[in-house]
This record gives sequence, C-alpha cells and structure tokens, in this order.
Amino acid sequence: MEKLKLQIYLIQTLCLHKKIYKFSLLVFLCSLIFFSKTSCSTLSFNFYGLSCPSAELMVKNTVRSASSMDPTIPGKLLRLLFHDCFVEGCDASILLEGNGTERSDPANKSLGGFSVIENAKRVLEIFCPFTVSCADIVALAARDAVEFAGGPNVQIPTGRRDGRISLTTNVRPNIVDTSFTMDQMINIFTIKGLSVDDLVILSGAHTIGSAHCNAFSGRFRVDTNGNFTLIDPSLDKAYATELTKQCPAGAATSTITVKNDPQTPQLFDNQYFKDLIEHKGLFQSDSVLFNDVRTKERVMEFANDQDGFFRSWSQSFVRLSVLGVKSGENGEVRTSCSVIN
Repeated sequence: MEKLKLQIYLIQTLCLHKKIYKFSLLVFLCSLIFFSKTSCSTLSFNFYGLSCPSAELMVKNTVRSASSMDPTIPGKLLRLLFHDCFVEGCDASILLEGNGTERSDPANKSLGGFSVIENAKRVLEIFCPFTVSCADIVALAARDAVEFAGGPNVQIPTGRRDGRISLTTNVRPNIVDTSFTMDQMINIFTIKGLSVDDLVILSGAHTIGSAHCNAFSGRFRVDTNGNFTLIDPSLDKAYATELTKQCPAGAATSTITVKNDPQTPQLFDNQYFKDLIEHKGLFQSDSVLFNDVRTKERVMEFANDQDGFFRSWSQSFVRLSVLGVKSGENGEVRTSCSVIN
C-alpha cells in the first residue's frame, strides 16, 4: 500500500509543472508500470516503520541540534544533497573519502555538513544497527534543514541504498556551475529527468547558504587602485559594489564567503526570487533565471507568492531526492558513511 501511495505521489509531482492532476486511467496505469520498473518502486513512505520506527526523528533531532548551534548548517545540508544526487544519484557517494572520490574534487571542497550526517549515523547505528542508509540520512537531513530554516515540511520516501562508486571524474560533467548559461543548466536538468520548472524551483535553495567569493568575482573587477568595473550588466551596480567590500581585491577569494541572500540569509523563504527581480542574484546562473523569457514568469510568480513557491518546492524536492536511487545488489547500507563496507 505504501508503494502504491508513493507511485501515485510521484506521478502527481511529475505532472505538477503542467498543473495536471486529472489524467486518463490508461496514462495512470502506464505510469504505475513505469515506476514499478524503476528503482523508485523500491522506496516507500515510512520505509523504516518496522525496522527503525524513530529513524526520521533521530535524524531531525540531530539536524535541529546542529543548526541551533551553527546557523550555516541548513544551507550546507541542502547543498550536500544537490551535489550527491546530481552525481551517481542519491546514494551518499559524496560522503566517501579518499583520493579520486567525488568529495576530493575541487568543486566539492567547499561542501559542509558532513559531521551532521556522521553524527546522525552514529546514533542510528546504536539503536538500529545495519538498517538506515547514509543516502536516506542525507535526504532526510536536507529535508529537515529546510523546515528548520522556515521552509515547508516535505514528506519524502525512504529506502535508498548507499552506492559503492565515487569518482572525481564524474563530478564536473554532472553539476551546475555558477557561471552556466540557461541552456547549459537546462541540459544538465534534462539529462537528470528534471524540467525547466524544476530548475527555477530548486534554484530557490539559494535563499539560504553562502558562497565563496571566487564563485562570482568574475562578474566585476576592482583594480589595485580601487577602481571598480562592472563586467556583468545583469548585476545591480550598487549590489556589486557592496560585494567588492566583502570580497576585496587581493583577498583570498576562495576562503571568504558571502550570504546567497543578502536580505534574509538564514530564512528559507521566497526572498531569493525578489532578489532576482532587483538584479541581485549572486551568481550568473541565478541572474539568467530572470533575464531569460523561459523562466522569467515563474521567477515573478514565486516572488509574489511564497505559499506557491513552497507548494512547488515540496514537489520538486521529492523529484530531486529520488534521482538515480540504488536498490538491491546495486547498493548497501554502510556502517560508516565515509567508507564502503
């Protein structure tokens, strides 16, 4: 019954961006067959209901505790899920340590939140040994991080298995760079089975978190004499000037961080979309969402309707969290998240 509910829910999420909830019996049955043949069919709501009833609560309490002590944790956990799911699927491959792993790639050097995942895993191994996967912990932690920061509570399926493959060579071809054009981003999302609508919605994750100066410093220039030059005209000049103060010329731009959302940096809300309209998107990949006709209308819609953004987020987040999940012999349940069994 849980799997049937999940199949129906996933079908609805896939149709949300077209606002289609009523479809023919034929399409419905075909969709059920499709999901029953994919790894998504191995997932279910309350997957640990019998084997570890308090699993989700233990993860949530760990996230709450860590976030209460460090307000940057929610943004880190959310970003960690993105970088995990877009490479090898949502299988906790990002957590594996060692030379040549995803985690060792320069693009992932600035990731954080690993200790939160490990702490949750240690607690779970005490009460429910060899049961809860690291992949599920990463997904649940990101979900709980959004809620802690003021975002919607999202019900997600569990039952993911941990992957055994983690290669640095798989990272760059599969993640979105902050300098990407709209076409480049759409290409990545399309390959993952996500829509342009998902691209806009999930970019809303930038309403929390921070970024290193070198991720956006190419949008303007300040010479040694302090002379300012705006290179990217899509960026508000006053905002760019403020960024130069936070990222001064000659400073170590790979170590200094700036809040993604200058208005409400620790609150998961729709301010990100309002920032885009004001040309205050931190990354080039942010700004193009408002400048491109394919996505501008949705940006404006979410800027004016936080509840609408939250509803859409809930659907797109589920789609993100089930990308390329492993099942059966294709995965395992690690006893330590940083090494395979």
